[in-house]
Amino acid sequence: MEEKKEKVQVSEQPERQYQVYNLRFAILLLFVAYSTSNAFQWTQLVIITSILEKYYSVSTLVVYWTSMIYMVTYIPFIVPASWLLDKKGLRMGVLLGSFGTCVGSWIKVFSTNQDLFYLTFIGQSVVAVSQIFVLGVPAQLAATWFPADQVSSATAVGVFGNQLGVALGFVIPAAVVRDQINEDDYHLIGTDLFNMFLVVAIITSVIFILVIFVFKDEPPTPPTRAQEFKEATQDESYLTSIKNLMTNRGYLLLLVSYGMNVGVFYAISTLLNTIIVKHFDYEGVTEDAGRIGLVIVLSGMLGSMVCGIILDKTHQYKMTTFIVYVFSFIGMIMYTFTFRFESIWIVYVTSAALGFFMTGYLPLGFEFAAEITYPESEGTSSGLLNASAQIFGILCTMLGEWMFRVTDDRILNSCLAGVLLLGSIMTMMIKPDYRRQAAIHAEKCANV
Repeated sequence: MEEKKEKVQVSEQPERQYQVYNLRFAILLLFVAYSTSNAFQWTQLVIITSILEKYYSVSTLVVYWTSMIYMVTYIPFIVPASWLLDKKGLRMGVLLGSFGTCVGSWIKVFSTNQDLFYLTFIGQSVVAVSQIFVLGVPAQLAATWFPADQVSSATAVGVFGNQLGVALGFVIPAAVVRDQINEDDYHLIGTDLFNMFLVVAIITSVIFILVIFVFKDEPPTPPTRAQEFKEATQDESYLTSIKNLMTNRGYLLLLVSYGMNVGVFYAISTLLNTIIVKHFDYEGVTEDAGRIGLVIVLSGMLGSMVCGIILDKTHQYKMTTFIVYVFSFIGMIMYTFTFRFESIWIVYVTSAALGFFMTGYLPLGFEFAAEITYPESEGTSSGLLNASAQIFGILCTMLGEWMFRVTDDRILNSCLAGVLLLGSIMTMMIKPDYRRQAAIHAEKCANV
């Protein structure tokens, strides 16, 4: 096997040695590229809502559904997707996901006539379904390929791909697809959409080909004792694993609180363009809305990496998660009231603070779940977390869209802040039962 000829790093154990392979970095980076290409398309259309409304002659809510379809399709398909990842391995899931992302991207290339919005939505739906093989993968990939002192950082990097895609989806469409005032110039919007869709389709095609030839299911040998034990007990039925998760009180609390946090983030992202355009009226405001979305996610990517490093150094999963959750609530309060200052730069600053903690929370939830549910599959536990996020995302977005129409965005954002406060309280109630760490410590004690 070519993989076995690679240079390997050997953990310093006097009696038992676990090897880690340099190929793990290529696997992780390829997954990041694939995740980025999928997540980019989640915000690709909703950030130019005002442009699509007049080009395709559709309502604001219809454009919002190009984002919410990601949430709706995830919920019914996550159980079979988690089963496939658990039983058939990472490679099969990533192959299916990258293929679906590629096909959906090409469908949208042929949907840029003004009467073909339904085809755009079909392509968006195909890409959205493919997301089921993205969100639950980072924790499982990290545990499968990386040693104990790199698992949390690897998970953070895996989540980084999704965040990077969302960030690019905020800024690139707003810069590429130019708004047109005169109806005679609307065909230029179609040209810009075609160019954007075509480039994305080519990129996703290249990624799919690389996945076919490069992405491996697992290393020749497990990187840790915890992973070795999990592989030895993987014959447990999927339904039994689900039952174990649903009877774990700490996991159930995390399941709901994680959904609340990420659901609020989804709502903020979907409504961002509409709220910014309401408060600021100048040429280029759509581009600023995209850049603010970029700032939210970029600061969140930094937050993810910082939190991942902290977890690898301290293993204080509950404390770190709780602190980040509380600061997400504080950041939401700041974001809610800064629009009244009528300064776009203040919105940039508060959005950065909000994004650092709210988006930085994503890998923390995955790792906390992996710790308190070990030896259950990371793909299953994180997949259910994401299903909860989609449910809360739909609820928060639909409620937010309605409240924005009938009341004031301060009331809307205050309600979202209240959701984060409740989630912080629930996080505080979770018992820090670190089962995976216990298995790793048992390994060290056995080798002393």
